[in-house]
Amino acid sequence: MRTSKLFIGQALRDLRVEQSLTQAAFAESLGISTSYLNQMENNQRHVTATVLLALAEHYSVDIAALSSFDHDRLLADMVECFADPLFKGKLPSSHELKLASQNSPSVARALITMHQALRRTNEKLAELDDSIDRTGSLAEPTPYEEVRDYFHFNNNYVHELDIPAERLASTLDTSARDRFDALTSYAENTLGLTVVQHDGNSRTLRHYQPDKRLLELNGRHNRATRAFQLACQIGLIEHEEIIDALIERADFRSTDAADICRIGIANYFAGATLMPYKAFHKSARQLMHDLVLLADEFDTSIEQVAHRLSTLQRPGLAGVPIFFARVDRAGNITKRHSATKLQFARFGSACPLWNAHKAFESPGQMIRQLAQTPDGERYLCIATTVDKPSGGFNDPNRRYALALGCELKYIDQFVYGAQLNTEATGAFEPIGVSCRICERTDCVQRAAPPLKSSLNVDQNVREIIPYGFN
Repeated sequence: MRTSKLFIGQALRDLRVEQSLTQAAFAESLGISTSYLNQMENNQRHVTATVLLALAEHYSVDIAALSSFDHDRLLADMVECFADPLFKGKLPSSHELKLASQNSPSVARALITMHQALRRTNEKLAELDDSIDRTGSLAEPTPYEEVRDYFHFNNNYVHELDIPAERLASTLDTSARDRFDALTSYAENTLGLTVVQHDGNSRTLRHYQPDKRLLELNGRHNRATRAFQLACQIGLIEHEEIIDALIERADFRSTDAADICRIGIANYFAGATLMPYKAFHKSARQLMHDLVLLADEFDTSIEQVAHRLSTLQRPGLAGVPIFFARVDRAGNITKRHSATKLQFARFGSACPLWNAHKAFESPGQMIRQLAQTPDGERYLCIATTVDKPSGGFNDPNRRYALALGCELKYIDQFVYGAQLNTEATGAFEPIGVSCRICERTDCVQRAAPPLKSSLNVDQNVREIIPYGFN
């Protein structure tokens, strides 16, 4: 609580009534306006030193005794607490607040203490991104964060759509030249869609017109991308009821989150259709999780394969637990999922020692890394870049790093673990999650101190990192 400000509304009212004074007369004797006195009596303003001196001079008030009016200060702090945007739309009435401060002061103090702790935490996290509001906006995740949490807490596996997708894959015309042709045939013959390809706006991958049953796909993108988008639309049309039920059950805070999740679920269905669970699970083990060979076998992209590997969490037939992330040049993680102990930070960039960043230095190559996190867990990390051209010379070309890996105990199941000496001294590079939550004291790449640590700064000693912490 902020004891430096004194709220004595009840004491002022009691003294004025005792002196049989109106608010106007009492305010005049104190040298303040009537409105100002009214605000102080209602604990909307704190009492000033000038008013305290006037009370002592004109009414012989013992200033020290005013501190006994604890419930008035408590009430004022509760009003300030509930004014936080965190409680938007849930402000208790003034009567309820007065009852809480007078009848349950311990509960009121506990609430205020918790709120102040939250405020302090939010203020620290605000340093991670200037756009974060220090008054509690972190209390609710953004729609994208909420959807990420949805998939995370479902282990990135959606059984209700994985089974129908696998069923669809088994019914596709195997005489078709590839998956795209087979899906086109299914969409046209079973769903009555007209599927056309165009070379228009390179940024539009898919455009469906329900009234015409017309689906336009961008012919500038490769067949794997077109097949994926076609499967997405099939899922949205054929399994609308299942998707609606999943979203309703998720109980998102906003329609934006629900809409984003609908796209995410459709994408999941597409991946599960192109890479049906049992067949993909079997091939992943046989091919020792070789991304290129899996992409060739299922006629998909490397990114689609990497993402699908992170979804192999079917009960009774789970795959190797892996982490998967897609990182842009600035270090922003644009896709993330982890079935391992390694979790990605929500704010800030990823650890600079992680091999995901090194992938940009050697485009197209598979970069391997043996890494150890601060908790002592050891991992095999794999990273490579993917380019996403979308047209001619003047069209944008996007490049990302794909990063995935597993705990060391599964290294023998990955082709990328071959010939790596896990027993060599210094074989494992120390990595973290994010500088702001990493407690390593000997990292020369540290960009910021840990949030919960106190700094040790010595102006007479300058090391690579200009501060220590404990």
